Amino acid sequence: MKGRILSGMRPTGRLHLGHYFGVLKNWLQLTGDYECFFEIADLHALTENAESKETDISSRELLIDFLASGIDPFRAVVFQQSAVPQHAQLHLLLSMITPVGWLERCPTYKDQINQLDLGPNVTYGLLGYPVLMTTDIILYKADTVPIGKDQLPHLELSREIVRRFNYLFQCSIFPEPAEKLTEVPLLLGLDGRKMSKSYNNYILLCEEETALWEKVRNMVTDPARVKKTDPGHPEVCSVFSYHRLFSPQELPQIEQSCRSAGIGCVQCKKNLFERINAFISPIREKGALLAGDPAQLDRIISDGNAKALSVAESTYSQAVKAMKIGFRA
Repeated sequence: MKGRILSGMRPTGRLHLGHYFGVLKNWLQLTGDYECFFEIADLHALTENAESKETDISSRELLIDFLASGIDPFRAVVFQQSAVPQHAQLHLLLSMITPVGWLERCPTYKDQINQLDLGPNVTYGLLGYPVLMTTDIILYKADTVPIGKDQLPHLELSREIVRRFNYLFQCSIFPEPAEKLTEVPLLLGLDGRKMSKSYNNYILLCEEETALWEKVRNMVTDPARVKKTDPGHPEVCSVFSYHRLFSPQELPQIEQSCRSAGIGCVQCKKNLFERINAFISPIREKGALLAGDPAQLDRIISDGNAKALSVAESTYSQAVKAMKIGFRA
């Protein structure tokens, strides 16, 4: 029997190469071995920007990027978090048994407060983010969650909440989710920093050719290589770091040509542009076709929501029964 996986992404704009190699590529590999639920986590997106007026647009764009990247809605359940009311309902019930101290100790919570400079304006939504994340996982009784090492504290908190629920209500409804650690290839932004939209150093999966070349052309290279005849140092070059992913077969030759000044940075960038463009072209073209057929997108997300709802209703009913909520005949 296959295990079950729950994973999701927040709709905060179009996806870039960092999202593909950090998340989507792993999802594609998992769909053959697990029963997968992939979530458009629009409720989670509200924890940092509840006043956003474009969440619905971003959710549709995220669905397009999922599908264009190869996520098959016939092999995985692709759904929208807010379309399944049991997420909010079970989140409320779990919040009744989760100690505030557990949430305040979460390292990501502390980091977000510092990064966003919220001061006294911290909302419960931000504090309770791990409770909603736990709800997402256990509502579908997912036994496995693909995460990076930095997310382990979040998942351990989810396990603590599951153990507490099962202990308090003397049941075994929810399995304790296990981590599936994923190796994320190092893909820095175009300027050598972390790839981020706030730094404007990313390449979108739907990037048009002209814009793509402009971004690659302006990539940061070896600062010590002033002239074409100067030997290069590929270990400090952003372009070479991208060649690791997009030109793996030619990597030894690219490195040797760089160190011996056998190739200039401009030509090296042109070669990289061709590799990246060849990679994202089918994604870009499929995305354009999907965007031009909103009825198909509506059918896909509607079908996914219905499948997710069927599972969520059953699980929530079991949780309510265990807690002895409501009238019983």
